[in-house]
Amino acid sequence: MTQTDKKHRIIFIDLMRAFAVLQMVQGHTIDALLSPEYRLLDYPAYAVWHFMRGMTAPIFMFTSGTVFTYLFRLVEEPFENNPRVKKGIKRFFLLVFLGYLLRYPTYKIIDFSDVSKQQLDTFFAVDVLQLIGFGLLFLMISAFISEKLKLGDTITFLLMGLMFIIPAPFFAHIDWLKIFPQPIANYFYSGNGSLFPLFPWAGYVITGGVLGSYLARNPLVFKTNKFSLRLVTIGIALILFSAVYILFELGTSISNLSDSYTYDTVIFRIGFVLILTGIVSYISQSINSVPRIIILIGRNTLLIYVVHLVIIYGSAWNPGLFTIWGNSVPVYYTIIIALTMILMMTFLVYLLNKLRIRNKQLVT
Repeated sequence: MTQTDKKHRIIFIDLMRAFAVLQMVQGHTIDALLSPEYRLLDYPAYAVWHFMRGMTAPIFMFTSGTVFTYLFRLVEEPFENNPRVKKGIKRFFLLVFLGYLLRYPTYKIIDFSDVSKQQLDTFFAVDVLQLIGFGLLFLMISAFISEKLKLGDTITFLLMGLMFIIPAPFFAHIDWLKIFPQPIANYFYSGNGSLFPLFPWAGYVITGGVLGSYLARNPLVFKTNKFSLRLVTIGIALILFSAVYILFELGTSISNLSDSYTYDTVIFRIGFVLILTGIVSYISQSINSVPRIIILIGRNTLLIYVVHLVIIYGSAWNPGLFTIWGNSVPVYYTIIIALTMILMMTFLVYLLNKLRIRNKQLVT
């Protein structure tokens, strides 16, 4: 961590990162275990949970783009001399590798003779980690274009983000398997099982980079009410715009957040993320520091994500909770298990931090 980062630590980013990953932990746990009879939107608690479940991935992706770009732009060096480029490329390969490893179809490592077509389809499906990995790669490409063409990060990042958002509804209706091999085709649409294809999901990561660049180039702006108000205002404007869009697109519902490819849904989600970010940034202005564990959770989002998925959904080498109790647990027990998962992930990062400190002390 640089001296600048220590002196001007942006607390609301720590809060957003921690919130995003813990929201994802409980969301996966409840979705994997909760019995169908409790999944009714008539229940207010479930309706709120269902809505926030739809917001979790956009929050996680947008925040990832913000953090990466903020740290990238804190380094005042040309692109080719920026050490964050090398770190970003390493991060890209790590995320893509882990994304496929979590869905690896067999415990035999290289023997695929007993692997079914369904298992292969699951293995080649694009999930959050691959999506964020490519999102960070496109952020670096955008930063390079911005520097060389002197367009400015805001314009470049927005244009790059729109390149993934605008074609999404059209790409969703193309059979990409007729054009590309399955591992490549799955990055273009969800038709073969991908949960988070690049179109439109990479747009959330890249638009998050706009905020990250702005924060890096405007030190201490996050400490002003004007900054928080501006985020909330832009967010409200986007939500209103999505509502107006619906008025001209009969049959499209803003509440149907399962349709991730419509413009109204994407605009609504980005607007919601900006409003939430603005509110959190406003609250954090009165906070000089946050508990160390919050910072640790934010720093270890990848570890938490991988470990909790292995526990819940299992892997080629172990069964998960879904295999044992999938969609069969009553609501109260599901809530208890979800809270237990959050506590386990929190203790995990706390324990690892203690071990790191102890190892440093032994070395010195």
